[in-house]
Amino acid sequence: MESFRASVLRVVRSVPQGRVVTYGQVALLAGRPGAARAVGAVLRGLRAADGDVPWQRVVNASGGLSTYKVGHGELQAALLRAEGTPLTDGRVPLYERQWWPDDELSAGGGHGGQPT
Repeated sequence: MESFRASVLRVVRSVPQGRVVTYGQVALLAGRPGAARAVGAVLRGLRAADGDVPWQRVVNASGGLSTYKVGHGELQAALLRAEGTPLTDGRVPLYERQWWPDDELSAGGGHGGQPT
């Protein structure tokens, strides 16, 4: 059985460039609904060997940025912008950029009614 940490990293690695997921969404997809804070703990504990984990693609439930890496999210904002993800007032527009695994099956992404 896959550990929670491994599940979180697998989910985050699957998020395409230019798209984002929420902490709660990662918890749900990793099999532990309601464990958003635990997802944050996993991402805060990333090691050098986890350099392929695009942590910047995980935002809060309102599209807000993390602040644990640098100041007020400057590093996360820079990484997201470099990937083509727009930010307005320090937030990613979830209605445009939130990703769900089955988005590839629908034209244009955007997953309306899914929980965050």
